[in-house]
Formats: sequence, C-alpha cells, structure tokens
Amino acid sequence: MGKTPIANLAIKFFRQNGYKMEKDAILEGFSGLSRRFDFVIRKGKEKHVILIKEWNRTVGVNMVINMDKASADVGFSNPIMISEKFSGHAKAYANRRGITLLTRRAIMRRLG
Repeated sequence: MGKTPIANLAIKFFRQNGYKMEKDAILEGFSGLSRRFDFVIRKGKEKHVILIKEWNRTVGVNMVINMDKASADVGFSNPIMISEKFSGHAKAYANRRGITLLTRRAIMRRLG
C-alpha cells in the first residue's frame, strides 16, 4: 500500500484546525505575473499560501526563496511549504523569513 499523498494529509490537518481552504489558487502578483499555489488557507484574519513539493529528494533553499518571493508578490506573508525533507540552508532561510516548513512526519504527528 502506498503512502497517502501529502496534499491529502495537509487538507485533513488544516481543516481539522479550522481553516477554510481554496485549492489550486492562481493569484496575480503586484509584478503582473500569475502565481500558482496549491492552497490558500484562511481562518479569521489569518491567511497563508501553501506550496507542496511531493518529491523523493530534499527541498533546497532555492525553492524556499522562490516561494517567499512569489508569496510576497501576491501580498501574503508567512507562507507554508510542505514536503518530505528540507535542507539545512532551506530551514535556516525559512526561520529568518518567517516561513513555515512542514514535513509529512510533522503533519502525521499532529494529526495523531
């Protein structure tokens, strides 16, 4: 039996925590470029864009930087990236910039 896709776990996790979710969101940035995110989640005044990388390899700092720039372009701060594993540089950059990095393991733990 295969693993549950990370996107399905993310949906369950954020809905369980009271967020409204919009799937496959395409938002126009201040730059005029269209930016695609896997989800936009909202709860009260809180809102985040989410990007999921379901890869069998480590997500590097370049992907986190690109997501940071894209989320800033569409006016969202504190984006969330979800993947299996992140590099040390990616974690350090995310920590400095207020980006949340979630792994499958972290979501599974929180779901109980």
